[in-house]
Amino acid sequence: MSHQNKTYLVTGGTTGIGAATVAYLAEQGAKVIATGRNPETLEAAKKAAPVGVDVVASDAKKLDDIRALAKHVEKEYGRLDGVFLNAGVAPLAPLETWKEDTFDHLFAVNVKGPYFLVQALAPLLNKGSSVVFNTSVVRDVGIAGSAAYAATKGALRSLVRALSVELAGAGLRVNAVAPGPIETPIYGKMGMAKADLDGFASHMATRVPLGRFGAAADVAKAAAFLLSENASFISGEELVVDGGLRNNVT
Repeated sequence: MSHQNKTYLVTGGTTGIGAATVAYLAEQGAKVIATGRNPETLEAAKKAAPVGVDVVASDAKKLDDIRALAKHVEKEYGRLDGVFLNAGVAPLAPLETWKEDTFDHLFAVNVKGPYFLVQALAPLLNKGSSVVFNTSVVRDVGIAGSAAYAATKGALRSLVRALSVELAGAGLRVNAVAPGPIETPIYGKMGMAKADLDGFASHMATRVPLGRFGAAADVAKAAAFLLSENASFISGEELVVDGGLRNNVT
């Protein structure tokens, strides 16, 4: 699976799955633009970035940032060979505690941002390029408190199906990678108390047939496959990386 001399964009590329994907693609010889919005993680990523990795500040939910990112890509790189739409947030909370601004923020980051970034980048994608969304098995596995988050991931799955048809004429493939429980920093950003978070993680691990959480690198390799020419006849699909969780729902 060669990524030599390819150019990719990875949103949310400074931590977790995004950072693992950036590192893997760079190891394979690709140029990678990695985005993020947290000043601390951006600075750390810039310091640690290997040759060929460009770390750019960009807020996934802001249309002005999305347009500026597309202009940066066009000016500095001209064209792209693929994009991994990985940036996202995952707040979990009971129905009665949700506020409108939290709900709107969730959909802005997880759905609106990726949609308009595809719109902005489509003219810059080479024929044969791949667009990969990061969905989640949560959309198929009922988990208390995850309704709004799961809805955003269900929306992305629908975008994959529709855009795979709409963009096929331009020679673009559109797919998704759907992680299950993965050890990433996002678990610490769910808004849950530590005791509740530990209990949630322990319970999820017992439901995974392979008996453990996955690593960010597991998802990175799946995303890299969908970005590669090895997946040249795959479009509109979702590659599940969950250790068998979705097949063990009770």
